Amino acid sequence: MTLNQLKYIVELSKDSSINEAAKKLFISQPSLTASLKSLEQEVGFEIFARTKSGISLTVKGREFLGYAKSVIEQYDILDAKYISHKNIKRTFHVSMQHYTFAVNAFVSVIDQYGMEEYEFEIHETKTHEVIENVKNQISEIGVLYLNAYNQAVLQKIFRESGLVFTPLFECGIYAYMSKNNPLAGKSSVTMEELNDYPCLAFAQGESNSFYYAEEVLSTYAYKQLVRANDRATMLNLMGGINGYTLCSGIICEELNGSAFCAVKLETDEKMTIGYIARKASVMSEMGNKFLEELSKYKDKVLA
Repeated sequence: MTLNQLKYIVELSKDSSINEAAKKLFISQPSLTASLKSLEQEVGFEIFARTKSGISLTVKGREFLGYAKSVIEQYDILDAKYISHKNIKRTFHVSMQHYTFAVNAFVSVIDQYGMEEYEFEIHETKTHEVIENVKNQISEIGVLYLNAYNQAVLQKIFRESGLVFTPLFECGIYAYMSKNNPLAGKSSVTMEELNDYPCLAFAQGESNSFYYAEEVLSTYAYKQLVRANDRATMLNLMGGINGYTLCSGIICEELNGSAFCAVKLETDEKMTIGYIARKASVMSEMGNKFLEELSKYKDKVLA
């Protein structure tokens, strides 16, 4: 396996045509095909599936691509620092469920490292994509939660994906809502009281499953349910239709503003906020700093 072969894989993943990829790599199509075949024989599986319409990554190929990108990135950093002396920026990528406190932690890392030497990327996205992004090395860290209901299933998925979940802190369950909601002034609420208002949940797309839900009590028979794709829409719905969502209760007014509140839900349910990373991977300096910033929110968990 050579560095050039890994670069070929990365370029091939951008095109559905070996011929087009060969042109961009300035090599002949037969040479590229032979190099790909040789690499596939060496690793023992097909990286790309061939069809009449072109090529596409296989499941194992997509995982292999993530490692290939990581190796090339590390080589580029070594080359820039010790050989060509170019100013190549280091990168730090994170994926997460829709947690404002995790975004705040990410902002803190950017503030501490600056953007002159580093490039940052954050994916606030669906549960399935958080897992896939870390599995395929698109992100170094993925932030999500486990509870009694989803733990067995998600831990199995983590193991099969070569990932490890590490707990950060345990939270009770809160109903997050606009301060204009009639229930906002209560010290606690029941599910029966919440039934009079729309429950807001993050849509999970094609991977829609109770186990992938970002909200606990995902199997509850809600009388009113509205799904949204992003946090801004969720906040608008809280104000517009007096909706609520179930969450950890960690309040971050810096990003969400001061028009919202968290009311304790009367339930014994708990959720464990944590992160996933690739098994046996070495955490980067920025990765460790991000986890340090995340851990600070343990003191902000509502009682």
